[in-house]
Amino acid sequence: MEFSPSNLLLYAVTDRAWVGKKALLDQIEEVLRGGVTLLQLREKNLPEEEFLKEAVQVKELCRRYNVPLIINDNVDVAEKSGADGVHVGIEDAPVGEIRRRMGPDFIIGATAKTVEQAVFAERSGADYLGVGAVYPSPTKKNAIRITKEQLLEICSAVSIPAVAIGGITAENLPPLAGSGIAGAAVVSAVFGAENPETAARQLKEILKTIVK
Repeated sequence: MEFSPSNLLLYAVTDRAWVGKKALLDQIEEVLRGGVTLLQLREKNLPEEEFLKEAVQVKELCRRYNVPLIINDNVDVAEKSGADGVHVGIEDAPVGEIRRRMGPDFIIGATAKTVEQAVFAERSGADYLGVGAVYPSPTKKNAIRITKEQLLEICSAVSIPAVAIGGITAENLPPLAGSGIAGAAVVSAVFGAENPETAARQLKEILKTIVK
């Protein structure tokens, strides 16, 4: 699927900690109905065979809504499932290595917490950056925080688009206006909501007002 910066407007990242009484696939369909523009499937503890089976199911669901599917960390699962790309952290597989293996049309996202990391990721072939944590995160309690000024500095240092991530909610999203982001990546703000579809729709409307 062709990638555009507009795909990053509302970027949802799955987390089984927020599933509750619903099935993960049901939650995913709810946020897709709510207007999520890109979905990252994140499974840190699932055996690879189960991860792959799930990725295939989620890919089919994303295709129905014309939303790209990104796999967290695992390039093998991304390749075998036919996902659109992968997102890697600073300590995961190098972006350049993934680009050489997967070719020019595979979407690669990279985490960046400094200007140096951002510039290196872009030079290595990343398509977009995930930058944060901009707020305290219930998902990653030990995540290093960055200021809005640092976020703007990172976004200004590269030509590829960036999403803010880390503890983002509908309430604390507006202050990120003017930071240069192409969108926001959220976990609990949609998957932890009582109504994920409504939460996604609300976040998307806010993002439309702050992303230029």
